[in-house]
Amino acid sequence: MASALTPQGSVRQRNVPGSAKNNKDGAASDVEIDRVIVKKPSKSKLVAKPAAKPAAKASERDYQIVGFFITAAAFLTRFWGISHPNEVVFDEVHFGKFASYYLQRTYFFDVHPPLGKLLFAFMGWLVGYDGHFHFDNIGDNYIDNKVPYVAFRSLPAILGALTVSVVYLIMWESGYSLPACIIAAGLVLLDNAHIGQTRLILLDATLVFAMACSLLFYIKFYKLRHEPFSRKWWKWLILTGFALSCDMSVKYVGLFAFVAIGSAVIIDLWDLLDIKRPGGALSLPDFGKHFAARAFGLIILPFLFYLFWFQVHFAILTRSGPGDDFMTPEFQETLSDNLMLSNAVTVNYYDSITLRHKETKTYLHSHADRYPLRYDDGRVSSQGQQVTGYPFNDTNNYWQILPVVDDQKMGHAVKNNELVRLRHLVTDTILLSHDVASPYYPTNQEFTTCSITDAYGDRAADTLFEIRIENGKPGQEFKSISSHFKLIHNPSKVAMWTHTTPLPEWGHKQQEINGNKQLAPSSNVWFVEDLPSVPADDKRREKEERKVKTLPFLVKWFELQRSMFWHNNQLTSSHPYASHPYQWPFLLRGVSFWTQNDTRQQIYFVGNPIGWWLTSSVLAIYAGIILADQFSLRRGIDALDHRSRSRLYNSTGFFFLAWATHYLPFFVMGRQLFLHHYLPAHLASALVTGAIVEFIFSVDSGDSEAVTKKPAADKRHVTARERFAGQSMVGAWVAVLVIFAILGAGWYFFLPLTYGYPGLTVEQVVRRKWLGYDLHFAK
Repeated sequence: MASALTPQGSVRQRNVPGSAKNNKDGAASDVEIDRVIVKKPSKSKLVAKPAAKPAAKASERDYQIVGFFITAAAFLTRFWGISHPNEVVFDEVHFGKFASYYLQRTYFFDVHPPLGKLLFAFMGWLVGYDGHFHFDNIGDNYIDNKVPYVAFRSLPAILGALTVSVVYLIMWESGYSLPACIIAAGLVLLDNAHIGQTRLILLDATLVFAMACSLLFYIKFYKLRHEPFSRKWWKWLILTGFALSCDMSVKYVGLFAFVAIGSAVIIDLWDLLDIKRPGGALSLPDFGKHFAARAFGLIILPFLFYLFWFQVHFAILTRSGPGDDFMTPEFQETLSDNLMLSNAVTVNYYDSITLRHKETKTYLHSHADRYPLRYDDGRVSSQGQQVTGYPFNDTNNYWQILPVVDDQKMGHAVKNNELVRLRHLVTDTILLSHDVASPYYPTNQEFTTCSITDAYGDRAADTLFEIRIENGKPGQEFKSISSHFKLIHNPSKVAMWTHTTPLPEWGHKQQEINGNKQLAPSSNVWFVEDLPSVPADDKRREKEERKVKTLPFLVKWFELQRSMFWHNNQLTSSHPYASHPYQWPFLLRGVSFWTQNDTRQQIYFVGNPIGWWLTSSVLAIYAGIILADQFSLRRGIDALDHRSRSRLYNSTGFFFLAWATHYLPFFVMGRQLFLHHYLPAHLASALVTGAIVEFIFSVDSGDSEAVTKKPAADKRHVTARERFAGQSMVGAWVAVLVIFAILGAGWYFFLPLTYGYPGLTVEQVVRRKWLGYDLHFAK
């Protein structure tokens, strides 16, 4: 069996019938896939000679010509009608908006790393766009708002077209025949999903292009394994790391490419430790050099590139903007024109305040109504006064902040970690929490209020709360707007918390407030929005000229990473066009991007069903071939020649690994998932398909030893092997024609849904509702 899984490399056969074996002279049994074993008649020693080329093998010029036409076709399919529609489509509302924010240097927040959005901003800068349009709504007209949207869309279109070329080059560099290269590239070229994602202002074209480049560069690096530490070896190693970094710097799912290539690298390193490897065993110091070089090129450098894009991100976004609320006050102090910090007012004891939850923006609220005696699940409440979250500003949101001991701190500022009481002004009661289960969370404490007499009598301890400012320093003043804090119940050490599930009718469908035993989550954070008791002309409201502060880059980076990961994990709500991973390979549903009622035009994101079903079937075929080969070998039957098995396990196995690592991890994700998440895996499945077509037709493979045994001078007769090679090549070209014909038919049939024109009649829409696609205008 193969001891390494690599893009193209050596397969070592040990104790397998038909494989080369070590002889008594100790000759190595390992051979490379582009060489064959030939026995010299006069000796028992094994000698490696170049394999004879099959008669029908294409020349390098043939590959170049075909590659040119495939690239031209890719640009044509991506750019054709790219100006339609001239309206904001689907997630262009996000990524177009972010490009505008970059050009206006206005701070924003997004769950994805910055590289893809920076490229859009760079494209806008090249054409002189000033970022005045903010892509607020799907359907907003670009022409009316003077937005160079075609330039923006051209970026993913260029990268999408080049992705087809990279797929072709991957197959070529891996040594596959011309038919195999054409089929793999054609599956991406004529795929409606890849085309649809590359004609709009979206990130996936950049992601898929970077992923494809990482595979290509690693293959070119691996092919130089016999020239370690040469200039070219280092070049392709570093380029592989750079492509991997770009992949992850667009979206975090780009990390899957690290897993794919990292797995191949680990197997390769394990292979280098083999004392029986061709060329002799590496010494441990030499192995250490190989390990260090790969760690530097594929881990350290990519991480530095990744940090670089964030440095660019911070360097550009220097002005306060809509992303401020996601960051701490300390971070916001590094932004100019920050209204939150400039409007901050020191909170003194006996001030009336309004408290607002940072995430849900709801106010801390109370009213005279009480909790019911029993909840729906039969649990008994305290029947105390309701404390809820209310989304609108109201006098029932007013609370007075009191010291623990009256009359000792009049006019004094409230400070971090001090104990306070909160008095509800309208009902003249004191906020309280106690060991009674909340309405929705039996494990969380109920929040209610009690009378002032009880608050300073028997219930005194239950009314004490600690002001704990996020990242606050001892003695730091508590301020409105800028001091994000957690209100910790002193006796029980629970944090005041709320969530968006509304209470029943008895709670007026307002938000539940309860005590969370987990203090760490950022969902416990609140802030003081206003001080109604402080007059507008009070000295505390005077705005002093504020200097922009600085924070170390890594401090800002760590804070942003925490916020990005947290909000990414919160994308768990349902979406009408979300789909599950098991639906993707079979293309069971798509996503509606855009519709126009007057013309009955629509853009519906869906792949080419013929191509997706073909690649999914081939993946199953590949797994079946591997299992059959393993079973045969266990029974002493060797049905494959050395070169075929090498390709099957090494090169095709690498493509299959890339598919698995880009697909299977989605099954354990809890966030929203959509069909576009499968595009990198689909590209890898196209590579597997091209390789399996070559395997089936045995193009440029087979019993190469038989070829080398043919006398070189005998050119009068065509051997059976040459006739077989010619027939295989003909069969492969027939497969190319058949596959391209059905791919082209599928692409053309779904073209109106991909390009958004022409509009379709009801009958035409219904004909395209394969597998229940939820298309518009079907009736």
